[in-house]
Amino acid sequence: MGGTVRSRRLVISVAVIAATVGLVPGMAHAAGPGAPVAPVAQGAQGVAAPAVDLGKAAAPNFKTFKSPAERSVRKDLPGGKAGASASQAAGNPDLAIVLNAASTTAHALDLETTVISADSTLKVTVDWGDGNTDGMDAYGSTVLKSSHTYAELGEYTVKVTVTDPANQAEVVNEFQVMTAGSDFVPYAPTRLLDTRDGTGAAKGKVAPYGSTRVKVGGNGAIPAGVTAVVLNLTVTNTTAGGHVTAFPEGTERPTTSNVNFEAGQSVPNLVIVPVGKNGYVELANRGEASVDLIADVTGYFTRTEASGYAPMTPARFVDTREGLGTNKGQLGGRKTFSTQIGGLRGVPEGITAVALNVTVTNPKEAGHLSVFPGGGAIPTASNLNFTPGQTIANSVIVPVGADGRISVFNGAWAGTDVIVDVVGHYSKDSKASFMPLQPGRMIDTRDPAWPYGPLRARNYIYTYNGISPGEVGIDGYVLNTTVTNTTGTGFLSVAPDPNSVQQYKDKTAVFPPRPGSSTLNWTAGKTVPNLVQASSGNNGIVDYWNQGWEDVDLVVDIFGYYESK
Repeated sequence: MGGTVRSRRLVISVAVIAATVGLVPGMAHAAGPGAPVAPVAQGAQGVAAPAVDLGKAAAPNFKTFKSPAERSVRKDLPGGKAGASASQAAGNPDLAIVLNAASTTAHALDLETTVISADSTLKVTVDWGDGNTDGMDAYGSTVLKSSHTYAELGEYTVKVTVTDPANQAEVVNEFQVMTAGSDFVPYAPTRLLDTRDGTGAAKGKVAPYGSTRVKVGGNGAIPAGVTAVVLNLTVTNTTAGGHVTAFPEGTERPTTSNVNFEAGQSVPNLVIVPVGKNGYVELANRGEASVDLIADVTGYFTRTEASGYAPMTPARFVDTREGLGTNKGQLGGRKTFSTQIGGLRGVPEGITAVALNVTVTNPKEAGHLSVFPGGGAIPTASNLNFTPGQTIANSVIVPVGADGRISVFNGAWAGTDVIVDVVGHYSKDSKASFMPLQPGRMIDTRDPAWPYGPLRARNYIYTYNGISPGEVGIDGYVLNTTVTNTTGTGFLSVAPDPNSVQQYKDKTAVFPPRPGSSTLNWTAGKTVPNLVQASSGNNGIVDYWNQGWEDVDLVVDIFGYYESK
């Protein structure tokens, strides 16, 4: 498209701080991330490092729109100046408009109006299609730039009118534009793919270094044209290690990973992945042996007004070990409990869905856990799988019941403890819209170009800046965190930092409080992934804490962000 439009690239700065706090017991998980990708830099303790520019690899997929001069429609104005001649009425015969527009944020776009005209005083009016208009004065051929932010996502007709009073002429050009952001629509947990029984694809394991597809758009009550989908992806019947990558069908497979596994494991992980133009998501098995894949949907994103996202500092709502949020004591085999989310502890009433980190610990035997809307039927879909004695966590996005409650079902025949941390919620009143990115690697402490080694015990790394340095309106990030090369037990916490970038630069930052919630847990020798919907807090800084007593390697991949402007 012609003209200039604001451009934005993902810029992340990384630093590390030594932590000196006592150990508090946490929870756990399991499974090897993909190979190191782009090198990143890490600063000395307490000093911000040079920015890591992921550039094109992580650029938002902004749309452009164009309407050429040939689409200009001219009409003669009635009346005009007294005594106007026929030649005046036929003047400025080449008067025309060229329109170019491009998305700049989730809700905003830039418009470039190129006016083709003889030397004459002109009036220009932009009708943005949502009841708002802008007026400008111009003279002769010129290029005018304007911007607009839509209160609601959707498709709009932008109409530009140029009036030439001296020549009793007016031209109009218009086109359809669409906001770039996507809102969330909750969907009752439903199985879309199970290669074990042929649900959604041919029956049979996915071959080593092969792939399968899962139909999303136009499947069941999911409409065609959805932009992204929330899937709980499970790999099972594994005989060797590897990882699975989810990506839009018809695009190049990224080098990032979503689910990591070892031989004999059944490993779930939540993914938020863009949907291909034909409505499919591709799942690539990057292991040396065939595997079975299961995909359960709990919601999707669409470019129409639905539910926006509101991230929050992770807060514990349920812990059966303490009787928090439900009865004290393990959730029995084949039993269910319900708990209130909406209207409690800063979560408003009227939410449509909630983003959670759910952990199972101390299970008596193997089984699975299903999270579903309060009062609803127990689904066939599962959220996490566990073995006896294992501690495992998984991110969950689930609709809430009409009363703001969710339910948790233990699919095992014996009891287990359950912990639920709330990390955010979706509602009609929340304004942050999802902006998918081409996946990119933010942090990989294994990379030879990383000069500071693994994430040290009781330390944290922080990232800051986000989308365009200094820009406000980025509420949170969709990340996949992976811990590997573990030599003991521990857990990772991800939380917003209370300090500003300037405080870190001035060395006036206060020591952040240690988070009380866990994102993922590990035991010696395990590689563990988990999706994180990380709040950017008040300062745009996200902390990654190693809460264990041994060093670990940390890999962080970014898949998108939430933007409220």
